Amino acid sequence: MTMRRIIHFLYSSGLLLTTLYSCNTMDPLPTDEFTDATFWQSVDNAEQMVNMAYNQMYSADKMFNDEALSDNIFEGRSNTDQRSIRNGMPMPTLGRFASEWNDAYGGLKTVHVFLANVDRVPEATDAWKQRKRAEMRFIRALIYFRLVNFYGDVPFFTEDVTLEESEQIGRTPKATIIAFIHTELSAISSMLPSRNELEVTDRGRITKGAVMAFQARAYLYENNWQKTADYCDSLMNAQGTYGNYALFSNYTGLFEAANEYNEEVILDYAYVPSLKMWGKLYDAAPLSAGARLNAYAPLQSLVDNYLTLSGASISDNPSYNENNPYVNRDPRLTATVVHHGAQWVNFNGSTRTIYIRPGTGSNNEERMDVYSGAAANTSPTGYYVRKYYDRTATEVFQSGLNIIMFRYADVLLMYAEAKQQLGQLDAAVWNQTIRPIRVRAGFEAATALDFPVGLSSAAMTTLIRNERRSELALEGLRYFDIVRWKAGKTYLDGPVYGAKFANGNSSYIRLDTRRFDENRDYLWSLPQVEVDLNKNLLPNNPGHAN
Repeated sequence: MTMRRIIHFLYSSGLLLTTLYSCNTMDPLPTDEFTDATFWQSVDNAEQMVNMAYNQMYSADKMFNDEALSDNIFEGRSNTDQRSIRNGMPMPTLGRFASEWNDAYGGLKTVHVFLANVDRVPEATDAWKQRKRAEMRFIRALIYFRLVNFYGDVPFFTEDVTLEESEQIGRTPKATIIAFIHTELSAISSMLPSRNELEVTDRGRITKGAVMAFQARAYLYENNWQKTADYCDSLMNAQGTYGNYALFSNYTGLFEAANEYNEEVILDYAYVPSLKMWGKLYDAAPLSAGARLNAYAPLQSLVDNYLTLSGASISDNPSYNENNPYVNRDPRLTATVVHHGAQWVNFNGSTRTIYIRPGTGSNNEERMDVYSGAAANTSPTGYYVRKYYDRTATEVFQSGLNIIMFRYADVLLMYAEAKQQLGQLDAAVWNQTIRPIRVRAGFEAATALDFPVGLSSAAMTTLIRNERRSELALEGLRYFDIVRWKAGKTYLDGPVYGAKFANGNSSYIRLDTRRFDENRDYLWSLPQVEVDLNKNLLPNNPGHAN
């Protein structure tokens, strides 16, 4: 691909219209004034290539589509690719298989073009080039990490390849690529600033702390518990080196625009209000609040995961009433999911009660969100999404709110899980990890906050898994947790349910019957279009057609 074609692609995609920083502005580059020789004469142009790679690294769309692969979200509006996968029909021709692949290798193209040409920028300092190389190598590692967790063995290369070469490269073992990721992250850490060293205009850039969090997550996905604990410990107890991180004081506020770049955020995917925005909640929030219809609805199993305020599950709390299920529950439930009777703050600051249970609501406006069946515009599950609701967005839910990719609470939860698997989770570790997370959530009872002495190892493992689900729900991590636990049959197989709003509010809404094949579904099929172009990719992953 020539540089002119790359620049034309960047410009036509709208990605040269923004930078990562809300405090900076930038004029778009003309698409017909650059050649390979002239483009790299400008530091600003080179910086745009870096920004392009950041844009290709992640997105709100990817986060919500990843959630739809899990047991947290139901896509009832249409037969999406995620829904087909969950219902046991992962055909190699699915668009999601191809788009995920194409997005990843497009991002790698951007990284490799930059790395091959950055030394040609005459005014760039050595310090600037070193830091930008490190950022791009981090992005490359993250893209490869996403690829191998979906597809397993994939084509792997560390410099730009031609179109012809790309159609001949075979697959490199996942273990080899994971080893490369760890080596790369170790190599670039010293080239990056800590969070404490970032200039205000650099907020959202990759830091040493992001490297450590990524290392921990990569080792977590390998079940390398000691390495996971070590990297988490470095962020928890050696913060002078990597930056000072802590839990933000308010769980709901963590996902509000006023609190972006707070002390809990290790790395987020930056949006810019009015320039680069996302609008997923337009099809997920209550209709009475201005949403269009419902395409992403939380499932009953997610709601059931949230504890009662005593720290007991709903099945273990005799005072739980399934006909009045939303009282005395973990406050993170209401911060994440809109349930019947919940309060919603409108864009103008006024508050409304959301009515979802059939037979409720005193006027047409209040009845806009009431469950009326799977084919209606309203939620098919009886729930709507609240997390990442941006009150500063426009009335059509076009948001400039950043999407958090790594945060400190996840570090604490990874550390707790690793220590549990190592047989080292005691009261001291609990008080470093689970207790502060629950205190921040709003628990007060000693039975919820104190270390559960006498709990079996299996029960403690379940507790930590459930805590991850409640804390990190709708943040794009649940599917990958299920895969690494090899728990597809437990969480992704069988009928899925919505609220108790069916048959005159006497039974739970029954939705799809999901099917998970243990011999097939931990890895995706290679995209059919790629196999047609490159037979060296074969054989396909087990259970998928060649």
